[in-house]
Amino acid sequence: MGDHVVDLWTHPRLTAAVAGEDWAALLRTYRRLTGISQTKLGGLVGLVQPDVSDIERGRRRVTSVEVRQRIVSGLGIPPALLATVGERAEPPPVTGLALTGIAPDADLLARVTNAVGGAERVDTATLDWLDRLLAEHRRAEDIIGSRPLTDVMRQQLRTVVDLHSGARGDLADRVVRLAAEHAQFLAWMAQDQADSAAALAWYDRAHEWALEAGDAGMAATTLSMKAHMAWSGGLGTRCVRLAEAARWSVPGTSLGVRGMAAQMEARGHALNGAPDESHRLLDEAQTLIGQAAERPEDEPPWMYFYDETWFALQRGMAEMHLGSWSVAIGHLTGGLAALPDDYRRDKAWYRACLAHAAAGAGEAEQALTVALQAVPDAAAVGRPHAWNELHTTAAALLRLRAPEGRHLVAALKAHD
Repeated sequence: MGDHVVDLWTHPRLTAAVAGEDWAALLRTYRRLTGISQTKLGGLVGLVQPDVSDIERGRRRVTSVEVRQRIVSGLGIPPALLATVGERAEPPPVTGLALTGIAPDADLLARVTNAVGGAERVDTATLDWLDRLLAEHRRAEDIIGSRPLTDVMRQQLRTVVDLHSGARGDLADRVVRLAAEHAQFLAWMAQDQADSAAALAWYDRAHEWALEAGDAGMAATTLSMKAHMAWSGGLGTRCVRLAEAARWSVPGTSLGVRGMAAQMEARGHALNGAPDESHRLLDEAQTLIGQAAERPEDEPPWMYFYDETWFALQRGMAEMHLGSWSVAIGHLTGGLAALPDDYRRDKAWYRACLAHAAAGAGEAEQALTVALQAVPDAAAVGRPHAWNELHTTAAALLRLRAPEGRHLVAALKAHD
C-alpha cells in the first residue's frame, strides 16, 4: 500500500491537519481516506483503540513528543509537510486582533445595535431595488462562486443597516427582514469558504433579525443551514437536532422551507447510519417539496433554487452515507442532468459526489470520467468542498488499487 499512502498526503484536509498540528483531524481524516479501523490505526502508531478514540474526539491532546513521533512515523507523514510545521508566525495578542475575515466586525455590530443617525427616509421603491439586487447577487454566486462577492455583500448589508433609523412602521420591519436575508447570504458564503466561525456568527445574526422581523421562513432556514454545517462536519446528531428545531420551533413556514428541514434531518440520520428514519424523512420531504413546486409563489425568494432537482441530488448524498452506492448514483445522475449548466460551483460539487459514489460502487472508470469533468470548475470555484471531495474520490480509487486513482491524483496536482 506504500505508494498509495504517499498519494494520500496530497489531500487538503490531511495537509491542513499536519500544518496545524491538529492530530484529532489528522487521525479522523486518515482513517476515512484509508478505510481502516481505530484498532488498526492504533497498531500503526503504537496506541490502543481507546486512546485513538479519545484523540479523535478531543478528549485527549497529543502533547508528548514521543507520541507525536510515533504518529508521524507510523502514518508515514512526508518530511516535506513536516518542514513547514512550526514556521508559522506567532499569533498577535488578543488586544491587537484585527478581524480581516468575513465575520461580523465590531463596527457593524454597533451599527446594528444602535440607531444610525442622519439616514434618509426610506421608501418602498428603495427596498424593492435592494431586494432585486440581492436576488441578482444570489444568482451570480451560483456562477462565479462566493469569494468575489463577499466584500460587496458586506458593504451592501451596511447600507441596509444604515436605512433602519430612517424607516418607520412596516418599512422598519421590512428593513430588518432584508438585513436578515443579507446576513443569511453572508453566512452561506462563509460556509462555502469553510470559515465555520464566521458562518455561525452570521447565521446567528440572521436568525435574531428574522425573529425580530417576524419572518418564520428565514428563522427556520437559518436553523436548517446550521444543520447543513453540522452535516458537513460529520456531526450527525447535531444535524438532526438543529433540523428538528427548524421544524418545530418556527411554525407557519412554507412547504419548501419545511421540506428543506425534513431532508436535512434525514441526512443527519443517514450520517448516523439510521436508514429507516432517514428514508421516512426523505419521503416526507419529497412530498412537501413536490407540493411546494405546485405553488412556487408561496416560497420565500432565497428558496429559488430548491426544487425537485435539488432534492434528488441531496437524496443521493443521503444514500451515499448509507452505503447505497448504486441508488446514490441514480439520484445524482438524474439531478445533475436537470441542473442548469451555469450553476458551476454546484455542478462541480455534485459531480464530485457522483465520482465518489461510483468509486464506492467499484466503478473506477466511471468515477474517473466524472471526476475529470469536475476538476476545472472544482479548482476555479469549488474550493474547498468539491476539491476535497475529489481528493476523497482519489483516495477511494487508490484503496481499490485502480490505476484511475493515480490518473486522478495527477489531474488534481496539475491544478494545485
